[in-house]
Amino acid sequence: MGRNMLVDGDWKTDIGPYTDESGAFDRAETSFRDWIQDAPDTKFQPAAGRYHLYIARNCPWAHGAALTRRLAGLTDVVSMDIVDPWREDEGWEFTPEKDGCTPDTVNGCEYLRDVYVAADPEYTGRVTVPVLWDREHETIVNNESIEIMRMFATEFDDYGDEGRELYPEGYRDEIDRIIDSIYDSINNGVYRAGFAESQEAYDEAVTDVFDALDHWDEVLGNQRYLAGDRLTLADVRMFPTLIRFDECYHTAFKCNRQYIHQYDNLWPYLRDLYQTPGFAETVRMEHIKDDGYYQGEITPIGPGLDYEQPHDRDQLSTPDETTARPS
Repeated sequence: MGRNMLVDGDWKTDIGPYTDESGAFDRAETSFRDWIQDAPDTKFQPAAGRYHLYIARNCPWAHGAALTRRLAGLTDVVSMDIVDPWREDEGWEFTPEKDGCTPDTVNGCEYLRDVYVAADPEYTGRVTVPVLWDREHETIVNNESIEIMRMFATEFDDYGDEGRELYPEGYRDEIDRIIDSIYDSINNGVYRAGFAESQEAYDEAVTDVFDALDHWDEVLGNQRYLAGDRLTLADVRMFPTLIRFDECYHTAFKCNRQYIHQYDNLWPYLRDLYQTPGFAETVRMEHIKDDGYYQGEITPIGPGLDYEQPHDRDQLSTPDETTARPS
């Protein structure tokens, strides 16, 4: 499978594989890594209406950014556009005529790659989501999902509606440890399995996926969330992978040792998150299934899981009085 990317600002198709010489999936590094910071003399200051988020509903990395935006109470502070989940040779496209998609309301671009070129006319690299755009400097601030999530969780305390405190001081080292732990084994692990082009690379990746899922299933037998009794950014990072797992990754990425709905604790944990206000509205399963997992193929109808059935996870924790951001 070849990758499409910009080279010195020009769009190129099928210029190289997604795997290294061993057949293992090789995820490219993101390129825009500036930071919004509520501090003196910083280029990117938090402000209502200044920043704009580009996402695709099918992309788990973009999903995490959109979900953090929602949970942090920033939907009226950071605007958002949604590209088409279906990508062909031209890459991510704005198709407002398609249900759940939007035009580019900030730059008026037809393709997301044009947003990258607007930020850097000589840009070389992949065109990915999420993208955080700054209207004031007319450039991309950041396109690394976890950094965007941390910015939304920490740098906009004086803006927007009252939201959940997802990355509280005193907990951040533990939250970061969990995020790092689940990234390579689970979040990116399913891609390592799905895009592997050698048996050895696949075996290693899929073993990592299920060893990690087994571990967290055991942990979640004794606590409600990944970091204990409170919902944090670690759970927001885990959710996009778990909600896609049975519907897509199990079959399309050959992660078929076990379904999430067969786990004693991960399955009710996933339902608990889904039923938490703000989560379900960010899930568009038709977009998820319309992605490259099944492009050009018949889309599977199942498994048709009921994410609304009771979970009883609230019995594992005491009421959390610190989930709302202080006024």
